[in-house]
Amino acid sequence: MNLKLTGIALFALITYTIDAQKVEVKKTFKEAAAQTNVMLQGIPDARDGKPELITPRTLDNGKLKLVSSRDWTSGFFAGQLWFLYEYTKDNYWKAKADSFTTLLNKEKLNAGTHDMGFKMYCSYGTGYRLTKDEQYKQVIIQSAKTLTKRFNKTIGSIKSWDFTVSNWQFPVIIDNMMNLELLFAATRFTGDSSYYRIAVTHANTTLKNHFRSDNSSYHVVDYDTVTGQVKSKQTAQGYADGSAWARGQAWGLYGYTMCYRETKDKRYLEQAERIASFIMDHPNQPADAVPYWDYNDPTIPNTSRDASAAAVTASALYELSGYSKNKRTYIAFADKVLTSLTRDYRSPIGDNKGFLLLHSTGHRPAKSEIDVPIIYADYYYLEALLRSRGK
Repeated sequence: MNLKLTGIALFALITYTIDAQKVEVKKTFKEAAAQTNVMLQGIPDARDGKPELITPRTLDNGKLKLVSSRDWTSGFFAGQLWFLYEYTKDNYWKAKADSFTTLLNKEKLNAGTHDMGFKMYCSYGTGYRLTKDEQYKQVIIQSAKTLTKRFNKTIGSIKSWDFTVSNWQFPVIIDNMMNLELLFAATRFTGDSSYYRIAVTHANTTLKNHFRSDNSSYHVVDYDTVTGQVKSKQTAQGYADGSAWARGQAWGLYGYTMCYRETKDKRYLEQAERIASFIMDHPNQPADAVPYWDYNDPTIPNTSRDASAAAVTASALYELSGYSKNKRTYIAFADKVLTSLTRDYRSPIGDNKGFLLLHSTGHRPAKSEIDVPIIYADYYYLEALLRSRGK
């Protein structure tokens, strides 16, 4: 599939040679390590005598906010530590990564969440990739087994949330694409193809029902548990049901790129390319390629950005560039995003309790985590930095 190179995508291609190599990975990782040490030093005090609070999520009124292992973001800091180990080969980071990873062990049996991939694969999965620790592998397999309990054969999807809004029966969110990597890994580790089949069935159902004609994605699709048919298409974290929530578009891009890697199904590659085109060519994409929190917020440009969406997008595009004819275009855009994040969105070393990136938006409709650092932005930023080396 060939992209129509218009708008921001054409600009990205023209500026490829200008932006390439602007981000000094060695220097940036050195600074990320220093900043992460600031966070490590602040975690004991932030726990404030509550041992169940194990890992950073964001800042709350300037204070470091920690969450328990049940929180969907609980695996990202361990993953960030593993990325520092991957780059530096320093056993100091390996030890820190292992200690924060093992704090999540009990979550392998938590069937009350769809976020097993975010929690367990970003931590244990990244750790296993780097260490081949057999204990990590067994946790990954059990986590995948637990996740399969949320799969509904009639609908062909993994259920996202258990809470109900607007009489939801079986809500499925675009974010859920990110949890399929755990299932693909379980099939590789065990030879049991049932995990693989659930992953591709979910990906196919999402491909069929989540996307609009312009290749933007709905956030939430609710299904009838009896008939398996779509009941409604809505949003929870976006501006409106019909709008394009920025991080949701990034989840879709990353998810279908990963699914192509695992299956080599060209439908997934083509969908990833279509989502990439939507993101890069969108008329509301800012000049620095760090999107507003929702592409359709009518108050643009007077609204918040989402550095986390930018980081996820950059990481996904670096991987997608290895599979697509549009390699140069994707690398150019990802380089531009990474350059912008590194130059204009990073926290000064020693500030913001150790977070790396500023200006993310978590849940604007709920007035939650608006224009703050958020741990998953840091995770995908470091992943994008690592992936940028292989472009």
